[in-house]
Amino acid sequence: MFEEVGWTVVPYAMRHEDNLESEWSDYFVSEIEYGRDADRFRRIVQAANVIYSVEAQRNLRRLIDRIRPSVAHAHNVYHHLSPSIFSTLRASGIPTVMTVHDLKLACPAYKMLRDGKVCEDCRGGHVYNVLRHRCIKGSVSLSAVVLAETVLHRILRTYRDKIDRLVVPSRFYIDKLAEWGWSRDQMVHIPNFVNAEDFSPEWQEEGYFAFAGRLSEEKGIATLIRAAARSGQRLVVAGTGPQEAELQALAKETGARVEFAGYVSGEALHRLIGESLALVLPSEWYENAPISVLEAYALGRPVIGAGIGGIPELIRAGETGVLAASGNVEDLARALSHIAGLAPAERKAMGAAGRSWVQREFSPYAYRDRMLSLYGTISNRPFQIDTEAASHVNRP
Repeated sequence: MFEEVGWTVVPYAMRHEDNLESEWSDYFVSEIEYGRDADRFRRIVQAANVIYSVEAQRNLRRLIDRIRPSVAHAHNVYHHLSPSIFSTLRASGIPTVMTVHDLKLACPAYKMLRDGKVCEDCRGGHVYNVLRHRCIKGSVSLSAVVLAETVLHRILRTYRDKIDRLVVPSRFYIDKLAEWGWSRDQMVHIPNFVNAEDFSPEWQEEGYFAFAGRLSEEKGIATLIRAAARSGQRLVVAGTGPQEAELQALAKETGARVEFAGYVSGEALHRLIGESLALVLPSEWYENAPISVLEAYALGRPVIGAGIGGIPELIRAGETGVLAASGNVEDLARALSHIAGLAPAERKAMGAAGRSWVQREFSPYAYRDRMLSLYGTISNRPFQIDTEAASHVNRP
């Protein structure tokens, strides 16, 4: 999107066999992948780089010397590039923003989630709990590395003093981070986006509700299966994960009409959601701003969402879908029955309202304009936009 209006966009990332080809890959940092076999020395080097990567700093300095960027925008840099890059960017005078995709700034383990339940034990600076509870893959060593990284960068105030703005996709995450001591002045709400034109809203309903995602405890699928059984509704579950066998046994035990479709993507996933009565997100953890909600709207489908995290911000109850209490079987069964009891035209109207909302507020162009405004705010110089290129970009 930025290249369409004349920007040069340069990636800086970790080397990986699945990367896209890039002319900039010589600047990328060495691969770090949890769980990969490595000798003792290599594991020690990787642990050090997770905590503070000198290699990432060195390579980034070379890249900055070559391109002199106008702005840096970080996504999920911790553990692979490491937060050390923010010191390099600040020392080079590069305005920097970071999108907050998770709760890492507060919770060393990213999700405020333990044993499938919401956990805020680290609140008040008690970050030692990440090691106490072995929050990183159940591993003492990995949890210790993440604890060391967290403590070091809190001492250095890396995130607080070396990032100009935090881009937060949900207002809920802004509120949660503020509760944990982050300044609201450093945070900017910029929602996620989808291009509705990439999704067809023309589908014929097939009489089932759809879930699509990882089959893990925090997703609330067990609650959804019980609610489907109680309400007598048909459910199609797309995805794989650690809870798959357990959920299949639960469906059999409860007599719920559940079809497990396995991993589904692309056009097949569009069809699965597009032909459903509604997409259901029964989450039981602090979701940020699920793009799956926006994609369901783009497909012309209403959404049933749990009233937790950032999900309620994306559902206009009674207009684009309905909300149900998180983890509550009876309330979710009520929501399923309510949507199933509507006339097809009413469900279609809900989906159409959602699609219209996406086109207005969650479009790529809305995102780009908001981001350009932010870049201008934090920059000491005006950005040159290729207005001729921009004039050829179609807008809805």
